[in-house]
Amino acid sequence: MKLRANLVIGGSLFALAILVGLLAPWLAHTDPVMDANLMNAEEPPSWTWWFGTDDQGRDIYSRVVYGARVSLTVGIISQLINSVIGVALGLSAGYFGGWWDDVVNALTNLMLAIPSLIFALAIMAVLGPGLTSLLIALGLTNWSFTCRIARASALSLRSQGYVQAATVLGYGDLRIMITQLLPNMLGPLIVIGTLGMGSAVLSEAALSFLGLGVRPPFPSWGSMLSEAREQITTAPWLSIFPGLAIFLTVLGLNLLGDGLRDILDPQSRSRRT
Repeated sequence: MKLRANLVIGGSLFALAILVGLLAPWLAHTDPVMDANLMNAEEPPSWTWWFGTDDQGRDIYSRVVYGARVSLTVGIISQLINSVIGVALGLSAGYFGGWWDDVVNALTNLMLAIPSLIFALAIMAVLGPGLTSLLIALGLTNWSFTCRIARASALSLRSQGYVQAATVLGYGDLRIMITQLLPNMLGPLIVIGTLGMGSAVLSEAALSFLGLGVRPPFPSWGSMLSEAREQITTAPWLSIFPGLAIFLTVLGLNLLGDGLRDILDPQSRSRRT
């Protein structure tokens, strides 16, 4: 029952976030950037303004809806970059071993020793703020966990009979890694990818809060929190709703990853029960 609840609740929250981002032009009441009216500044939540308005009279509901596009874009694309880098390095290191395994291990340990957010800040300081810089920074900082899982899986799979049979049949190394090893390690990679998206959403919010994310006035949940910090006592709705959006999205991804782990790894489920 818990397995099904995690999967259903997490999947529903994540699907809802995706739908909100895709349907933002139809769900939003106003333009999140252009429709500013100081006459409506800092209106509290009401039937007219569902989430209230900010200090420039912009609709918070519309900005939260459009902000979903930024957070999900960053979460999905940066995790795809992480997965490609991590799988390529980990799979090749586990399959070939030797000096290449030592190099990848050393690089992975180095990345794990550096706080990912600090590394992302350093990259952003060089590239400057913006969505492209944000994707590059987060895409280059969180691949080490994926690499570790891919390497461990490759080490355990490369001695299997079907891999030896593929070698006898004359399959090349690249073909063996792609057709024989990779499909058999997709389970844990999917789980770590789902959890990684939640981490990327939080990292995007943190960097945007520091002013290194999407450039204003285009909304992102992190930048909305940053803009609301001075009005947190006088207009708390400015921070409550973007913060709630981040919380529900990350919660959904974590529950979805937990449910997928129990499905794809029955041993994990038996250990916890």
